[in-house]
Amino acid sequence: MEKSKKSICIIGLGYVGLPLAVQSALKGYTVYGLENDTKKNELINAGKSPIKEEFLETNLPKVKIVATNDPAIISKADIVLVCVPTPVDENFFPDLEPVKTAIATIVANLKPGQLVVVESTINPGVCEEIVEPIFAKAGFVVGKDYELAHSPERINPGDPKWNVTNIPRVVGSFTKAGLALALEFYEDIIEASIMPMETIREAEAVKIMENSFRDVNIAFVNELAKSFDRLGINIVNVIKGASTKPYAFMPHWPSCGVGGHCIPVDPYYLIERAKASGFDHEFLKIARKINNSMPEYTVELLQDALNTIKLPLNGTAVGLLGISYKANVADLRESPSMQIIKHLEKHGAEVLTFDPHTPSYSTEESLEAILEKSTALIIATDHNEFKALAPSLFKEHNIQIIIDGKNCLDKIELEKKWHNL
Repeated sequence: MEKSKKSICIIGLGYVGLPLAVQSALKGYTVYGLENDTKKNELINAGKSPIKEEFLETNLPKVKIVATNDPAIISKADIVLVCVPTPVDENFFPDLEPVKTAIATIVANLKPGQLVVVESTINPGVCEEIVEPIFAKAGFVVGKDYELAHSPERINPGDPKWNVTNIPRVVGSFTKAGLALALEFYEDIIEASIMPMETIREAEAVKIMENSFRDVNIAFVNELAKSFDRLGINIVNVIKGASTKPYAFMPHWPSCGVGGHCIPVDPYYLIERAKASGFDHEFLKIARKINNSMPEYTVELLQDALNTIKLPLNGTAVGLLGISYKANVADLRESPSMQIIKHLEKHGAEVLTFDPHTPSYSTEESLEAILEKSTALIIATDHNEFKALAPSLFKEHNIQIIIDGKNCLDKIELEKKWHNL
């Protein structure tokens, strides 16, 4: 079949699905999107991006994507891509219901010979133990009635260099024919290498390994940050010093918490699946515990700093700069700021918030307003707007304490100018 006549349907038009839809359309595919959010569908159908992302804002107006909440659209597609979220609940237990629902919807609208690719992050074994059985229960045989593959999404919101067009990918499938079809598709739309995995379970394990690796290393430096605080050592300078070694060291940076849709979530999928097979991931659980402790530790640092100037946290106006989990994006998923707010409120602080990228979630309308009202500040997101703050502003607004939760200010320069202006 000629590429121009191929059609794809992407289930879930979020941070993963929408860039994939746009890139596929740019490459000549007929693209349908199945999305429950009708407002989002209206924007996409009008060529407007519901997500503030340069790639989307530039390219979505150039292509046509048919976005709908009608599942019958699935039957028009040669390839169906599942890009729904895979969150954890309040007890950090993996929630696979969005994936199960998406697969059940595909089964109810399956087109014979369709290639189904799960892009959602899942633990090893999900395609074999959960996805394929849903098809089988309906009487569909993998390799005969349809093909099933997994290519874990790789997207880095806000990254000016790496996006859906050029990040290498891996693909695994149940059959050789399914693997060939999946490779053909991804090699056609992505300008980077696509690595075939020997099994679909290996492909599932790749994303979990990537993000668990990052989580463990971030936990390591977060624990060092706590230790070095007691020792009076600037950990940022130490990391920079260690980075001068040209081999066997990869810098990771401490912060007020780990957010996003991957790092604080994916390790739990492996922890729980391994537990079901009789293995206890002690290391991963410790890393998660350390990283989950950082929002509370940030508030403890603030409380200790206020004590030195004889101010209680209770009743003090604390300005939180940044609500999204990552610099220069509006993504709130698993943002540490939410936990920081809870801990501040628990201690009776008057919490003020400002994020230029999420104004609807901010209590203050401007940076000037939050500085004017705050006695102390916590920088929870390293947006460019905050990194550029001049020490004179803090002095001018009588800010007493600053907790830089992202190490985005020059501490030495700040202390020198802030206190001596």
